[in-house]
Amino acid sequence: MKKDEILWLYNNRCKHSHRYIEHLPCLEQEKPSHSPISERIGHLDIESSNLKATYGIVFSYAIKEDGGKVLGRCLRPEEIHKGIYDKNLLKECVEDMRKFDMLTGWYCEKFDIPFLRSRALFYRLDFPLYKEVKVCDVWKIAKYKLCLHSNRLETVCEFYGIPAKTHPMQPRQWVDALSGKKDALDFIWEHNKEDVVSLEQAYNLLINYVGRQTKSI
Repeated sequence: MKKDEILWLYNNRCKHSHRYIEHLPCLEQEKPSHSPISERIGHLDIESSNLKATYGIVFSYAIKEDGGKVLGRCLRPEEIHKGIYDKNLLKECVEDMRKFDMLTGWYCEKFDIPFLRSRALFYRLDFPLYKEVKVCDVWKIAKYKLCLHSNRLETVCEFYGIPAKTHPMQPRQWVDALSGKKDALDFIWEHNKEDVVSLEQAYNLLINYVGRQTKSI
């Protein structure tokens, strides 16, 4: 961090009257327009055909810019029919991941990130290296800072009145997607986008109850 950025963090205060250098999560949430520090935050979620990368492929990925648009896409039917599968999609995903300083996710340290890394390495793609992108697993915040009957994203959203998915998945749609049926793939994409919209709101609700998130991807 540059000297002028450190001085700004010391001399400016958040809404709680703390110096930003002592209350960095507020900097992420408030995003003061006069700040010389700008961290790009994205909210990541994937949909896959299996829980293990050796047997599954990535159906879709979505990264929502904090306060902005959703990047990503779903597999196209021809990518499945021609045996390309998730190779091109993962190449685009890796490029989009590098557009952010920090990515959030739900159980992403255990699933989304390892699954993406495993599939990207299979295709010898240039997946982000250690310390290249930071990660914040919002599931951990819910697990250790809340006391709910379940730590699933849907549970947190329902309890706190956050709009959640209106496209719940059914097993049949997963099977249809594997065969490249466009309507099933389109449904998965809508489901994926809804998850990152909910994830963004859950992150912004909970982030101030933990310290600075500095873990590398």
